[in-house]
Amino acid sequence: MNPVEEALKIKDQIVAWRRDFHMWPELKYEEERTSRIVEEHLREWGYRIKRVGTGIIADIGEGEKTIALRADMDALPIQEENNVPYKSRVPGKMHACGHDAHTAMLLGAGKIIAEHIEEFNGRVRLIFQPAEEGGNGAVKMIEAGALEGVNAIFGFHVWMELPSGVIGIREGPFLAGAGFFTIKLKGLGGHGAYPHLARDPIIAGAEIVTALQTIVSRNVSPFETAVVSVTAFNSGTAHNIIPEEAELKGTFRFYSEEVGKLIQRRIDEIATSIAKAHNVESKNDIVELVPPTINDGEMANFARKVAEKYGLKHADVPMSMGAEDFAYYLQKVPGAFLALGIRNEEKGIIYPPHHPKFNVDEDVLYLGTAMEVALAKEFLR
Repeated sequence: MNPVEEALKIKDQIVAWRRDFHMWPELKYEEERTSRIVEEHLREWGYRIKRVGTGIIADIGEGEKTIALRADMDALPIQEENNVPYKSRVPGKMHACGHDAHTAMLLGAGKIIAEHIEEFNGRVRLIFQPAEEGGNGAVKMIEAGALEGVNAIFGFHVWMELPSGVIGIREGPFLAGAGFFTIKLKGLGGHGAYPHLARDPIIAGAEIVTALQTIVSRNVSPFETAVVSVTAFNSGTAHNIIPEEAELKGTFRFYSEEVGKLIQRRIDEIATSIAKAHNVESKNDIVELVPPTINDGEMANFARKVAEKYGLKHADVPMSMGAEDFAYYLQKVPGAFLALGIRNEEKGIIYPPHHPKFNVDEDVLYLGTAMEVALAKEFLR
């Protein structure tokens, strides 16, 4: 059994699955339709199924070793702007991060593995995970036993920074740790003509936005990598009214836990101190969502050898400040998170994840399926 040849045979089916999932996107922990379709196919192919809410743990085969392959299924609250036949049919929801492709690729791998299970000397576990987008679905799956007995785990993400069809592999740190923050300011509203009689939360908020930019430039060592971004500032309703409240939202990224804790502490100190200076109240909610994604060196090298054996193009992929809850799996089990290049300028596939015009080069999805099958086959030789 050649994984590439087998994946090529079902190339159109993988694309059809991806388009179906794309047309009916579901947000985190709402993946009822998607998971039902996945489960129906897996049961038909002989997998043993365990349900975890909208998540699925599916096993096939027997043996001393177990390899796990994971895909995420959730979409984003984004209105799609692509003019394609398979455009999202759900207003305000879109697969703008490629999870539809991840699910379709792993479903294809599941089909091939089931058809050739006698060639696998061990057990294959497929993890179809909900709520990667800010919901830490990986944690729920781990708590439900997704990693019990697992010796290695691999995951894929479509990657706009790589040319279409190239598999990105990196040893060690790959994706950043991430967190969110919300800063709620409460002052005293009033007339815009009499600012001295009000306590203006907008002025305090504006100063906080500027001051937060000094965390990376003045608190984090220049030899470290970090990001602090304010992504929302909401306040006020009229031209001549000073509002009573303002709210800031943002994200922070880091590669070392020490830096992550430093950033959280400084966000709280800066917001609290500036609010106090402007005589307004500050309520700060700062949450670390996921740790950095650190690939196991041995597993990354294994993935390279597998790609080379089956003639799959591969390349080093640079570190990214993006984040993934696949990091939680890698804290428990050796493995690697891989990238599948999808950038195709001739097709206009150039927009980054979470963009309303994000799309994937469907012609290369079968390569992701092939690599997943190949990883399982070679690991369970």
